[in-house]
Amino acid sequence: MAGQKFQYDESGATFFYFLLSFLALLLVPGTYYWWPRKQKEDPKALASECYCPGCRKKKLVLQSTKPWELMKRTCIKVIIIAGWALLAFLAYKVSQFDYESASFDPYDILNVPIGTSEKVIKKAYRRLSLIYHPDKETGDEKKFMKLTKAYQALTDDESRKNWEKYGNPDGPGAMSFGIALPSWIVEKENSVWVLGLYALVFMIALPTTVGMWWYKSIRYSGDKVLLETSRMYYYFLHKSNSIPLKRVIMILSASLEFEKKYNSEIVERSSDEHEMPQLIKQLYNFGEKTQKEPPLSYNYSIKARALIHAHLSRLVLKADTLDLDRMYIVKKCPYLIQEMVGVVSQLILLAYAQRVPRLLNIETIENCMKLCPMVIQALWEYKSPFMQLPYISEDHIKHFDNKKKRVRSIQHLAQLKNEDRRSTLKFLSDSQYEDLVKVLGRMPYIDFKVRCEVIDDEATTVYTAGAIVTVTVQLKRRDMRVLFGDESYADKHHIELEKNAAKETEKPDKLGKPLSNGDVIENNEDIENKETKDDEKEKKVTKGIWQQKRQSGKGKKSGNVKKPKATLSASAKKKIKKKEKLEKAKLGDLETKETEEDKIDDDKTEDKEQLKDSNASSDDDSDSDNESSSNASGEESEKTDAEDTADDKKKASANNDDDDDDDWDKFQSGANKKDRVLEGRTKQSHLVHSPYFPEEKHEYWWVYLSDRKSRTLLTVPYHVTELVDEEEIQLKFTAPRWPGVYVFAVCLRSDSYFGFDQMHDIKLDVKEAPEPLTEHPQWDISDEEDDTKEEDKQSDISEFTTDEDVED
Repeated sequence: MAGQKFQYDESGATFFYFLLSFLALLLVPGTYYWWPRKQKEDPKALASECYCPGCRKKKLVLQSTKPWELMKRTCIKVIIIAGWALLAFLAYKVSQFDYESASFDPYDILNVPIGTSEKVIKKAYRRLSLIYHPDKETGDEKKFMKLTKAYQALTDDESRKNWEKYGNPDGPGAMSFGIALPSWIVEKENSVWVLGLYALVFMIALPTTVGMWWYKSIRYSGDKVLLETSRMYYYFLHKSNSIPLKRVIMILSASLEFEKKYNSEIVERSSDEHEMPQLIKQLYNFGEKTQKEPPLSYNYSIKARALIHAHLSRLVLKADTLDLDRMYIVKKCPYLIQEMVGVVSQLILLAYAQRVPRLLNIETIENCMKLCPMVIQALWEYKSPFMQLPYISEDHIKHFDNKKKRVRSIQHLAQLKNEDRRSTLKFLSDSQYEDLVKVLGRMPYIDFKVRCEVIDDEATTVYTAGAIVTVTVQLKRRDMRVLFGDESYADKHHIELEKNAAKETEKPDKLGKPLSNGDVIENNEDIENKETKDDEKEKKVTKGIWQQKRQSGKGKKSGNVKKPKATLSASAKKKIKKKEKLEKAKLGDLETKETEEDKIDDDKTEDKEQLKDSNASSDDDSDSDNESSSNASGEESEKTDAEDTADDKKKASANNDDDDDDDWDKFQSGANKKDRVLEGRTKQSHLVHSPYFPEEKHEYWWVYLSDRKSRTLLTVPYHVTELVDEEEIQLKFTAPRWPGVYVFAVCLRSDSYFGFDQMHDIKLDVKEAPEPLTEHPQWDISDEEDDTKEEDKQSDISEFTTDEDVED
């Protein structure tokens, strides 16, 4: 019996086959995915591109910060071309190998037909051996060996039997398994080099690479923020209930991403020693010496804070030193601010769970959110939102506060007619005006809708104490160009989120500084007049329906409010009596009973209206006429009872079908939401016009629920990063534990623009939670059931026994 044989590749054939197949497996998909292609420029993007000086400078900065882009594309092309060249060489090499045929055919080797006589075979063997004999000039040792085997297989009896039985004149051969590695790998002379290579790759290079990757990954969170920075945020943010915006900037500038020890990309320059003091002198209310808390007082923190202040003030810095540092710090700020928002929300949840002593109010997290658009647009919070538009500076803000046509917000500017908008922006040239209209048309207009319900409950709109309330927020994003010339849309973006807090925190001083959202006040008299007007408006505001109901209930109890009783005429009383008789005759049918009651109520209202119009003194003839009319109406009602019941049944069946359709739609929407969660979240939406931000920025939003009265946050802010057209978000919170009417606010905040925040109030009439069931009819077991159970018990007496057997 033949054995098994393992051997390395002596000739290199199988090894080259292995390389050929492995290289082709990498090159075919790699070429398709990695070959550099020239990106096709979108004509719509080119048409809406802004050519203001800030955008042109930003475009040059983006191109200069990626000098390796061209080198990377060239290297990829060279590697792919070299791979295909190697593949072609291996294919040519493999085609040159001559293999012994797996099916041995001696007739084919000797070039004689099947069934040829032995004499002809000998002649053919002699003729070919003279050609391929190794001693001849045309000799070939391999072919001569094949000729000898073929001649033996056709002339020798034993060789013929082996060939006919095993396909080989030499008999059964061993089963060989080829290893696609060259034989020199296992040779004794090369063993040291092979072992050294294995040790270098698997014992040094691989563990070092994995260790470096692991050491770097454990230092960062999922949002690429150092864990030490997050710990520092936790430490400073939980020290006070309310943290002002200036303090938030201090904490942000102390992030460890800006220190050389934790970030090797930070560049420490010798020129900072004389450039930084000059910059700090230009900054208003910087407060360098007032802060002595580490790390807020460290040099790297002071430098980062000064550069952030300079960025918000739009100061011109030295291009090759401080401006490079400013761009690097500003690029990191959106990620750090998002981490700060997450830290504040976690601290609030810990305070609800009584794990930390202080509950942070809503101003802290909103100050963190407010800082993000400040950094993106390079504006302080008290600056006008119109400065987000190109070519608009502080000197031009006075044109928007014109006596003839005062422009309230950016949305109001978009809703103006083209003639009015052009007259407001008459200080711009035609090309500048076109750029401004392009940017204005690309800004977002958000349709913000809110719906509350209690999911998985029969009454979805009934809110009980302690119930899980789901607030579904629907966001529909459109470009601002849809509002051009259309003043029918409500100015949603002009709504301030903090009306009461703004009066306290954003009051101007005597010099008349501008307020947030572009409201400019020149002197103190205007301030006092506005405040008195606001107070008068607040006094005149009518209370809500739910508050009026409470007051009316108290009035009834005290007896101050008395309603006069309505008096009915004799004819109306006769009508009621006759219809009551008709109801008694139809007690068997419940549906007709309900219709009769409804008709009686309708007749009552009709009689009341008639009583108002008619005189107090009525004749007897009118009474008889009323009686006859009531009899006729009674007969007609009897005839239409059957038709009404049939219509009610049809309506009920239609309502059931509608309910089934609604349930199916809800199920499908829930399944689609789960599929979206599995797909993951992208971070691509719409580009933001941000000429002072050194990178391309996409529009992101925060959605959260808050209680403005108690100044608390109720849900963790949801970061919307993929609002292209429409998006639906669900916020869940627990209803208050005490019954009553509560007003909460669903807030939408932009992390890229000023003046685009919205707030939607929701009112919840919280009812008292029902007591848990302790008894239920299905849980009670009646006496009859007990008797039947006793009868059902098996007896010792069989059903086939007789009376005699029982007596025995």
